Amino acid sequence: MKEVDHGRLLTAMVTPFNSDGAIEWAAVDDLVEYLIAHNTEGLVVAGTTGESPTLSTEEKLALFKRVKEAAGGRVPVIAGTGTNDTAYSAELTQKASSLGVDGIMAVTPYYNKPTQEGMYHHFKAIADSTSLPVMIYNIPGRCIVDLHSTTLLKLAHIPNITSVKEANGNLEQMAYVIENAPKDFKLYSGDDSLTLPVLSIGGHGVVSVAAHLIGREMSEMIGCYLTGDITKAAVIHRGLLPKMKACFITPNPAPIKGVLEQKGILSRTTRSPILPLTDPEMNWVRDIFLPA
Repeated sequence: MKEVDHGRLLTAMVTPFNSDGAIEWAAVDDLVEYLIAHNTEGLVVAGTTGESPTLSTEEKLALFKRVKEAAGGRVPVIAGTGTNDTAYSAELTQKASSLGVDGIMAVTPYYNKPTQEGMYHHFKAIADSTSLPVMIYNIPGRCIVDLHSTTLLKLAHIPNITSVKEANGNLEQMAYVIENAPKDFKLYSGDDSLTLPVLSIGGHGVVSVAAHLIGREMSEMIGCYLTGDITKAAVIHRGLLPKMKACFITPNPAPIKGVLEQKGILSRTTRSPILPLTDPEMNWVRDIFLPA
């Protein structure tokens, strides 16, 4: 398979909830429109930013279907189906695939701390359960385990494992993967603040949280880099760093939802144990993103 390109700027989409904690479907539609209008090239649904641990199987499947319908083929929709249960992840992947999504994202198995061989078999089982392209998501800061470059390179030779969202912060390891993976295997930054550094070593793009709020600016930065205006890309990058940092003043996605509430797109409501921003926190992020 390979030769799959879901775009350079993908957004890990938040899941809108109403005041009762149920999914707010009208806000889902509004958010899809807003993100596409702000230069998102692909939508990752029910990932960490989408509060996937708090979503039921039925909610995830309904969310995949709704986002796919709202996107209307304008951008690819990638379904977050990875958990720390291999059999369940494969089953959810099969169900998501039947809904017509464009790809799968699967995170490293959290909490149970598998070996490298265990992770290889986990991702292989997920890939074997679908014909869709699979993006691996490595985020040791949340999952404890780090998918080693040797394991990732072994997985990269499975035909429909086409990319990785790398959030281990290790540019040297990323460079090694880019250099040694099949040429059509794509590495995305999983950290907004490393988007430009990752591009500079041959990475393909970013799966972004901050693109909810600074999507057009990030798109411009990527475009400048790709067209050879490195100086302007670096200027944009440095200017965006404070906003990227502000997206994580409390656990993600609370800050993003707080600003999106200020923009009138959705409620700041999150599901416990993630708490919505307090009013003082809301004032702080509003001053960063929406200065008077």
